[in-house]
Amino acid sequence: MRVKFSEDVVPLADLKVNPGRVVQHAAEAHRPVLLTSRGRGVTVMQSVADYEQAAEERAFMRAVVAGLADLDTGREVSLAEAKARFGVA
Repeated sequence: MRVKFSEDVVPLADLKVNPGRVVQHAAEAHRPVLLTSRGRGVTVMQSVADYEQAAEERAFMRAVVAGLADLDTGREVSLAEAKARFGVA
């Protein structure tokens, strides 16, 4: 998800004047909008759907990294043992 500085950087004053336009842009572009005050970034606005998707992707990646770390340290079980633990035939 790359920010397009020509489109996704919005002064707080623009948000105050037309909040609907800024919210609509964030939702339609599927990119976060950087809100600025006096030329400095102060916050990022993102649609709820995009935030939830990004959070799910981060959680998945953390689980993958944890699984790889388990393999590196020898903490693994066979498929048969995993099935037995979870009662799967």
